[in-house]
Amino acid sequence: MTNYEAELDFAVETAWIAGQLTLEFFRLGVEAELKSDMTPVTEADRGAEELIRSRIAETFPNDVVVGEEFGTSSVDPSEQARQPDEAADSESGGARRWYVDPIDGTRSFVRGVPLYGILIGLEVNGRVEAGVAHFPGIGETVAAASGHGCTLNGEPARVRSTDSLSEGYVSFGDPALFVDARHRRAWRRMMENTAYRVGWSDAYGHALVATGRLELMVDPKMSAWDCGPFPVILREAGGYFGDWDGNETIHCDRAFSTTRPLLPAVLELLGD
Repeated sequence: MTNYEAELDFAVETAWIAGQLTLEFFRLGVEAELKSDMTPVTEADRGAEELIRSRIAETFPNDVVVGEEFGTSSVDPSEQARQPDEAADSESGGARRWYVDPIDGTRSFVRGVPLYGILIGLEVNGRVEAGVAHFPGIGETVAAASGHGCTLNGEPARVRSTDSLSEGYVSFGDPALFVDARHRRAWRRMMENTAYRVGWSDAYGHALVATGRLELMVDPKMSAWDCGPFPVILREAGGYFGDWDGNETIHCDRAFSTTRPLLPAVLELLGD
């Protein structure tokens, strides 16, 4: 079994450095512009991704990088930002691929809400083996590598040991994303079958599940870079991250995090 400790250490350091860059903009305020998909982007998003790409290229020159702002590693970051080809990005093809979201939660970032995160995940042969979710605004870093456990700021972290979903706390992003019939049914069931619901979390909700502070985080609209580090983080914390059908993956348009004991109940809640 390959030891990914070096990659994890690199990802944690890189996320922290990128986080310091974003904090310079966060403290002063920054304007956002809309991309073609009507999601916001800032100078901080692009600068952080350029920094992360540069460090990966220097340390792991044979690895592929897939980022939200500049696509695959064949794209020059100095070019105008564009949306990557999701179909091409979803084919790992056996390569080592780093998935990068330089600022997950740009809307929070722009409004001064400190729950945004820097996400870095390493996928090898279709399985995420190392990853970090760093939240510079609140000083939290959740990280994991296969066989090394999950940590919060360097200390061991585990999912919560709740026995029943009816006692669970659930988080979500924008409830307006629960728009189609399946999503509406899932939304209603979440309201009816959990103890407490709270929003405004983006990637932070998945980190809260991994560190035992929530039982469930549901995302009805995702891209691979939004998911990058979370399969290994949740796996090593004793939980699950993947699609709504129970497959651990980052290549899905909707995802959730939960604990292993609650997984069957959550799949029923989200299912057709």
